[in-house]
Amino acid sequence: MRALSASALRSRGRTALAPHGWFVRCDQLSFASRLTLEPSLILDELKPGQHATVAALRLAGAAVDAAVLQRLGELGFLPGEPVRLLRRGPGGREPLAVQVGDTMFALRRAEAACIEVTPIAEVGP
Repeated sequence: MRALSASALRSRGRTALAPHGWFVRCDQLSFASRLTLEPSLILDELKPGQHATVAALRLAGAAVDAAVLQRLGELGFLPGEPVRLLRRGPGGREPLAVQVGDTMFALRRAEAACIEVTPIAEVGP
């Protein structure tokens, strides 16, 4: 299979794989090229408003079992999905308001500790 340049894809109205691993429309490539990925963190370690991508689900602590991981996966916390920490509860504790896709969830810190994310930092123009 022959690789096409971004301009060739754009002229054909196709999608391309952006640097962060998501498929984007070619008219979004200029924005996607300004994004860089940082090392993985736990969802609870994100700052409010920060965007990230789910990297993995993992067991964390005695309060969490495989059923919790299955539930998180069913809610949409799957590797590659965009996620954003919207805000924290009173005193910066729990619950955490988290958006995955177009849906907002309230998570306990024990659940958030099971979600490994890769933050997305926007680089200036």
